[in-house]
Amino acid sequence: MDNHWKPSKQGALPLYQQIYEFIQKQIISGNWPVGYKLPPQRELADNFQVNRSTVVYALEELKADGWIESQVGRGTVVCQNTWSSLTAGSRADWKTYVQSGTHLPNIQMIQEINKAEFSPTIIRLGTGELSPSLLPTAMIQQAFAETAALSLSYPEGKGSFLLRKAVSDYLQKKGIGTTPNSIMIVSGAIQALQLISVGLLDQNSAILTESPSYLNSIMVFPSAGIRMVPLNGELSFSAISRAKRLHNTALLYTTPTFHNPTGYCMAETKRMELLEACAKERMPILEDDVYGDLWFDSPPPPPLKALDKHGNVLYVGSMSKVLGPGLRIGFIAAPEPVIERLADIKMQTDYGSSTLSQFAVAKLLTNGQYDMHIEKMRHELKVRRDFVQKLLSTYFADLAVWEQPAGGFYIWLSLIKDIPLQLLFKKALQHGILINPGTLYGNFNSHIRLSYSYASFEELEEGLITLATIIRSFRA
Repeated sequence: MDNHWKPSKQGALPLYQQIYEFIQKQIISGNWPVGYKLPPQRELADNFQVNRSTVVYALEELKADGWIESQVGRGTVVCQNTWSSLTAGSRADWKTYVQSGTHLPNIQMIQEINKAEFSPTIIRLGTGELSPSLLPTAMIQQAFAETAALSLSYPEGKGSFLLRKAVSDYLQKKGIGTTPNSIMIVSGAIQALQLISVGLLDQNSAILTESPSYLNSIMVFPSAGIRMVPLNGELSFSAISRAKRLHNTALLYTTPTFHNPTGYCMAETKRMELLEACAKERMPILEDDVYGDLWFDSPPPPPLKALDKHGNVLYVGSMSKVLGPGLRIGFIAAPEPVIERLADIKMQTDYGSSTLSQFAVAKLLTNGQYDMHIEKMRHELKVRRDFVQKLLSTYFADLAVWEQPAGGFYIWLSLIKDIPLQLLFKKALQHGILINPGTLYGNFNSHIRLSYSYASFEELEEGLITLATIIRSFRA
């Protein structure tokens, strides 16, 4: 739906008539095909910035004229008996096309979250990104202004050599010995996962994941025909060996440092055990380390990639989490044949990540400003974490338990008594609070992923107090 159109309150036509004609135009043009479900009345009223009664009147007129109808269990949809359906023989059946795509639709709740996050009135308690107030906007603007050598041409498939060299030097500081030829720049960590899913894995294979896991909230691997097998409990040799035999497992995905959604940080001894177990099974590891720089009091253990002596780890990182999601810059560090394969696929899909973003990130990595920004973010996020910890201790002490994270964005809130998370999500949204229920990350029906990285201090306080009140109303 076009969220930018608004009826003119100074126009000659009544508001309801303008809305009527707008919706009618969407149907006639084919933008809203037969069977298209209209947004709820309250959402339409918010988008059009009118009273709900105005929307209701316009919809009743459209129903009377046969453009739309109400269906039990579906809401309001475009009719079969409209002018649009009468000319169906000459029109593409877009509904069938939409339902036939090979990429699976996202989880319904994730779709609702993605939509609600763009509402300026929503308090986002689960958003996994930095607050706009924490982003180094001026620093990046300065990076663009300080050069006359900025290229707008297509980049190399692997990415800008300047940036790959900067990333290689950056990884050396983490103990990861690699070269620019073993690094590829991608448009965010999700693209890295997608390239791996279609470039390295068989359709009938499976990947092992921790439980809970961020991978459950995206359809990257299932859309490529790859099954995800959760490993409950520790990632032990026996569990990995059994899963490989039973499920034709191709690799293991893990976020050992400041895990999403739990905030957990794997001890170095556990990392060594995991590497040994996977080496015995000749199973590669896909290490997602997008939060590794965001530690608070002391550095975390070295990445798996730094401890790996056999070349079994594919390492994914991202600058988007700390410099700004809009930059869309991530990277993969892997053996050169893997990089060549993935770079070939990337060139077939988007012909390279943004040269502008690559230039800015390379400059910040090489001139020391990235390190300065990271130091600032560690301090800012720690203050936010401590602030949320105090709020939870005050308002959630009898409602939930949680552990204090040593870095990253998240607190994994475990409710003491089960309540229906789907209903909690909807009721919180009605109160202007957006949460990420644990069911998005696996079979976790009494958990909530809280983020202290995005909402302002005032919003965090208001949002958590309201959420606690809503949870108490369910318990009552």
